[in-house]
Amino acid sequence: MDMEVSKDEEVTQIKMGRPHVVILGAGASIASFLKGDKNGKKLPSMLNFVNVLGLAPLLDKAGISHMGRNFEDIYDQIHKDPNLLSVRQELEDAVYDYFKTLEISDTPTIYDHLVLSLRDKDAILTFNWDPFLVQAYRRNGMNGRGFKLPSLHFLHGNVKIGYCHKDKVTGVIGAACSHCGQRFKPSRLLYPISNKDYHLDEFISAQWNDLEQLLKNAFMITVFGYGAPKSDVSAIDLMKAAWGDKNARSLEQTEIIDIRSEDDLRATWEPFIHTHHYEVHDNFYNSWIANHPRRTGEAYWNQYLEALFIEDNPIPRNLDLPELWDWFDKLREVEETHSS
Repeated sequence: MDMEVSKDEEVTQIKMGRPHVVILGAGASIASFLKGDKNGKKLPSMLNFVNVLGLAPLLDKAGISHMGRNFEDIYDQIHKDPNLLSVRQELEDAVYDYFKTLEISDTPTIYDHLVLSLRDKDAILTFNWDPFLVQAYRRNGMNGRGFKLPSLHFLHGNVKIGYCHKDKVTGVIGAACSHCGQRFKPSRLLYPISNKDYHLDEFISAQWNDLEQLLKNAFMITVFGYGAPKSDVSAIDLMKAAWGDKNARSLEQTEIIDIRSEDDLRATWEPFIHTHHYEVHDNFYNSWIANHPRRTGEAYWNQYLEALFIEDNPIPRNLDLPELWDWFDKLREVEETHSS
């Protein structure tokens, strides 16, 4: 019996129907745009948020200290003070205006590789406000090749995504609802406060309902650049409830892509890890997604359920977009044959 599955054999397989769920945090966007966006605009972390967005004059004028402070703490202070309502609105407007101007690079990014490497049964859940994931999704999904891409879900809102409250439909801001023809209204952005009322906003609530169903059914979760900050305690609780008892997830795999230490990451994500069923990578290109594009479920099945040796099929990192689509075509063609 052949105990190895080659990359060519893996390409021809369609075994897994359950979703691979990817959770993105700010670290994923920072890693994807280390030199900034198309125009050199930087992606902020909570630690350098004020400097990157140039918010110091606004905070100084309001008498709010910010030197060496995390943006979470600064915003929480402003949010709790009813006398700072106008400052808060001005701050939120400045944040929205900064993020909505960001543009994806012309050359393929990690986000292009990510969306192309998952199928339509899979899902990406992002906490990020920036538009890069949507921009990558649109240019890869509208290229005429017919790639079926994963669903996208915006847990804290997004500057590119709107919502039709009448028909409960999500779409890109500026586009029209396919049901009523009205333009999509911008989604609300959730800011870093500890008590976020996810259920009070219809759009946000729907995103979290999607998360619940997806995590319950997932065979693997990949957490990419999400640090589970203290302001997201309620979010983590909702995710734990959806994942359920880790001892009942004895076959599922948890993958973490982050530059923090393994001990730190293991402690953070312990509620999602069954014994030794986890991996930590400090680079996206070492992940299951990058090494088994559009076949993470099949690779998982072969290695963990059939105890076979598997060969990697890594995404080529030096191709332009048309060349990248050519490379992915062999995977798409198998999927189309299988579904017909």
